[in-house]
Amino acid sequence: MPHDPILHLLGLARKAGKLELGEEPVGAACRAKHAKLMLLASDAAPNTRRRAAHFGEAGNVLFLELPFTKAELGFAMGRGSCAMLALTDSGFAASLADKLAARSPERYAPAAEQLRIKAERVLQRQREKRQHEKNLREGKKKPWVAPPSPPKKQAEPKKQASFSGKKGSGKQTQSHHGLHSQRSAPMGRKKLTGKFRQKPE
Repeated sequence: MPHDPILHLLGLARKAGKLELGEEPVGAACRAKHAKLMLLASDAAPNTRRRAAHFGEAGNVLFLELPFTKAELGFAMGRGSCAMLALTDSGFAASLADKLAARSPERYAPAAEQLRIKAERVLQRQREKRQHEKNLREGKKKPWVAPPSPPKKQAEPKKQASFSGKKGSGKQTQSHHGLHSQRSAPMGRKKLTGKFRQKPE
């Protein structure tokens, strides 16, 4: 039993700080949304099972019953007894579910598939985060793309002034002739008007 691969994996998770033992630590991990998988001993009391179900609903955590008693789990964890555990790492949770499914596919295969999908999503997000941080350190930026040019406006035809048959044409004609007379008259000269008279002889 000490060399069981499932118990060995739980020991590794505990050394890595990814395993919570006991009802209070497990409940706190579930409420904080840190728990990825809850585990129960095969001889856990009914009250313990009800609390585990409550923790699972509060933290949206899947819980499974292990094929080990409280005494066997406690011995593997260095304690007298252990009825409830929680893994806080998606990788450890998926690996343990795979080992359980290999031992009893009908009982654990659906849970193993669900946890495997979650672990892959978490791993993908971690890769994207590391790549983003690497790009920031190296100063990489997205390639510059020219903004789209605004659509060209069509030139409106110029309106020509009409001087006949419309209101205001008299004023425009008058002003036009006035400008013409001002331009034609030389500056500083008086315009002669009247008739010339012949001197008597």
